[in-house]
Amino acid sequence: MLSRKPYPTDVSDDEWAFVLPYLTLMTPDAPQREYDLREVFNALRWLARAGAGWRLMPTNFPPWTAVYQQWRRWQKAGSFEAMVHDLRALLRRAEGRASNPSAAIFDGRTLRSSPESGSRAGYDGHKKTKGSKVHVAVDTLGNLLAALVTPANEQERDQVAALTDAVQEATGYSVEVAFVDQGYTGEEPAEEADLVGIHLEVVKFPEAKRGFVLLPRRWVVERSFAWTARFKRLARDYERLTETLVAMHFLVFSILMLARAASLLPSA
Repeated sequence: MLSRKPYPTDVSDDEWAFVLPYLTLMTPDAPQREYDLREVFNALRWLARAGAGWRLMPTNFPPWTAVYQQWRRWQKAGSFEAMVHDLRALLRRAEGRASNPSAAIFDGRTLRSSPESGSRAGYDGHKKTKGSKVHVAVDTLGNLLAALVTPANEQERDQVAALTDAVQEATGYSVEVAFVDQGYTGEEPAEEADLVGIHLEVVKFPEAKRGFVLLPRRWVVERSFAWTARFKRLARDYERLTETLVAMHFLVFSILMLARAASLLPSA
């Protein structure tokens, strides 16, 4: 039983039963374990949603230093990437689809820099924002496949090689087509995607565009970005390292996908 009042971000019993194998990097009764692992995970979920700094974590959680150290261990072990991979397969099977997708959607969004990330920031002239650009690939259900971070001034088309490699590694080379916007046009990105068996299909605005237009396929990744907007830790680039920002995206998607899979977890 908790010795504190629960937070809305606390993990449920069914969710915890699912995630425990991914987070247990040593035995639960290991002598060096001082704090309850579930409470450490609850603290991390709270931080992602509330957007507070590590040192501002409520005192009814384990000390922030312990949470941060465990977060770094999970990040190094790829715990949340593995969790997202398996949750994606579970959610896809529940929809009657194959575990690994044959199609993906690519896009990037610019996050305004903070004092922590300002040294690696770039200026996005289109968005008129100085910060970092997060390039993501999702499947047709909006589940995260891969992510990478660059300065905001770098173009989407220049990240195709790295993003397609990451997608195929995550899916076992099952993806055949990627839907993209006009920022990915050009012979070079198309050739780089072809090298790993992916065809880039550019979804363009109608010539007679008037008002809001819902683009086929492309709206899925925009919805995924909207999901992450609820997590204030991703409202700006608060991380010193790009790999930490990538890992934070996988943490957030693990939370989102656990909630969607809640009805499936007891039987799974």
